[in-house]
Amino acid sequence: MRVDGVLFDIDDTLVDTRGAFAHALSDVARRYLPDLPPERYPDLVTVWRADVGGHYAAYTRGEVGFDEQRMTRANELHEQFGGPVLDDDAFAVWDESFQQAFADAWAAHPDVDAVVDKVLAAGLAVGALSNASVALQTTKLERVSLLARVPMLVGVDTLGVGKPDPRVFVEACRRLGTAPERTAYVGDELDVDAVAARAAGLLGIWVDRPGGRRLPLTDAEIAAADVRTIHSLDELPSALDL
Repeated sequence: MRVDGVLFDIDDTLVDTRGAFAHALSDVARRYLPDLPPERYPDLVTVWRADVGGHYAAYTRGEVGFDEQRMTRANELHEQFGGPVLDDDAFAVWDESFQQAFADAWAAHPDVDAVVDKVLAAGLAVGALSNASVALQTTKLERVSLLARVPMLVGVDTLGVGKPDPRVFVEACRRLGTAPERTAYVGDELDVDAVAARAAGLLGIWVDRPGGRRLPLTDAEIAAADVRTIHSLDELPSALDL
């Protein structure tokens, strides 16, 4: 079925957020974890992205604030890797440094520009739906020269909840001007992106970039999800029959 519009996730779909986290957490290590050897810096990224305590997910459900979840995760990271306990004042300094280093490293994946242009040239409406705030993601898209082509439509603060809640997908389609059943959602998370989009009535497409999974998945879990899978955005036009 040919769709009328495409909604994109942003982090690790359009923007190399994993790489930006690596840059920011290396800065954290140099400042706060001086005994951690550089060869272990990738472990920081793995732990940060996994968020096994589910703190960011709680934020997207509206259960905790952004700063609260960030401070909890920072202290859990320090506890695991030998850093100091951060009180409110110390965390404020930590977070300012983290955010600056994170933003300095924002960059679009190399497969993004040509694919977005091809989708637009095919006459499809394009927009973004993310589990981060509208302001943050608008700035991020602008920084990587995508905002003019991929407007930020819905963030976690639009309705007070985020993916996988079906309401955010429906609202993003409304703002995009397309019916959910005629809209594709493209994201790097199997569950909260592709599976959740399908549950909301959209065509869910999972971008399973090599080495990019936030959490490990078994073949059985992937098969049970039964969603359309691509391994690069270069494959998206074919997946949409463009």
